[in-house]
Amino acid sequence: MAHALVPASESGELLAYLEEINRYPLLTAEEEYRLAVAFRDHQDLEAAHRLVSSYLRYVVKIAREYQGYYGLRMMDLVQEGSIGLMQAVKRFDPDKGFRLATYAMWWIRAAIQEFVLRSWSLVKVGTTTAQRKLFFNLHKSKRQAGLLDAVEAREMARTLGVDAVTVQEMDRRLAGPDQSLNCPVMEGGEDFQDLLPDPRPNQECLLLDREEVRLRRLLTTAALATLEERERFIVRERIMADTPATLDAIGQRLGISRERVRQLEKRALDKMRRQIAPA
Repeated sequence: MAHALVPASESGELLAYLEEINRYPLLTAEEEYRLAVAFRDHQDLEAAHRLVSSYLRYVVKIAREYQGYYGLRMMDLVQEGSIGLMQAVKRFDPDKGFRLATYAMWWIRAAIQEFVLRSWSLVKVGTTTAQRKLFFNLHKSKRQAGLLDAVEAREMARTLGVDAVTVQEMDRRLAGPDQSLNCPVMEGGEDFQDLLPDPRPNQECLLLDREEVRLRRLLTTAALATLEERERFIVRERIMADTPATLDAIGQRLGISRERVRQLEKRALDKMRRQIAPA
């Protein structure tokens, strides 16, 4: 039967849809040409409607090829394929010498494939023609087997014109679609999100860190207050400045030698250490 591969929850909906679209008659080549010309030349919407309606059963046939992708309903695939069919009718040129079915097939298939790729993962897959081909070929092969081994990956990469790493990466993605973090790990159990570690720092640790910084500032300010003015200037310019000054530069500003600046710096730091951490 036409609905044998459709889940029971969808079979009634699909059957009702098939009964509806089967009421639209198939078109002869002459009727199709006349309607296509009427739409192309005169924007006759009734003609476009008849063209689309007569090929809806063709959309269902193509949509069946994409059953089996996790969580995708058959009627959703049909709906996306119907959008592709409408695009085909809009762009169809009857004077090219071929039937609408030949032209529409590509639009229908492209619309369904785009929907499958969008629905499969929040992370973009199949962004190039080769990757799209790889995605759908891999999905077919995975119905009979598990993950590809290295030899199989290299062989498929050679056939499709991509590298083996791309094949293996796509193969891993096909192991399963994205899942909601709100899904329970097991029935009646915790959600996935409840088991994820929080990468943010612990709030208690943050509070302790801020308090430590505040105390260091207080101690440093108190230690600086014990220094002579010249010593304090040297510490600020040599230790606390974003761009520390050289001994020579400070010596020139204070009118003393480079060695004297070094001695004063050492004496100032010794005073500060005793003030901050007395023996």
